[in-house]
Amino acid sequence: MNTDLGMQGAMAMAQATPVLSPHAQATLAADKKVAQQFESVFVSQFLGSMFEGVKTDGAFGGGPGEEMFRSLMLDEYGKQIVSRGGFGLSAAITKQLLAQQEKPQ
Repeated sequence: MNTDLGMQGAMAMAQATPVLSPHAQATLAADKKVAQQFESVFVSQFLGSMFEGVKTDGAFGGGPGEEMFRSLMLDEYGKQIVSRGGFGLSAAITKQLLAQQEKPQ
């Protein structure tokens, strides 16, 4: 009797989980990656506007080198923020990309 309950639970899970074709799974993964990249660029631009007023001179400033490499630092900040959850834009973007792909042409 215990096996029947286990089998019924497994069947219910299998029926509840949508079956995606290999192409759909690849598309989903690609869409998620693109959405995260887009959100990363957005966050980097957002941070760039925050850092515009920060001077790079003074005792602890990096001078011209810091100015030159600031964009690289902000890109990495953006990637790290998105990898930890970000602003939540990538989920919405992924949803919209998938909806556009499902529309008949």
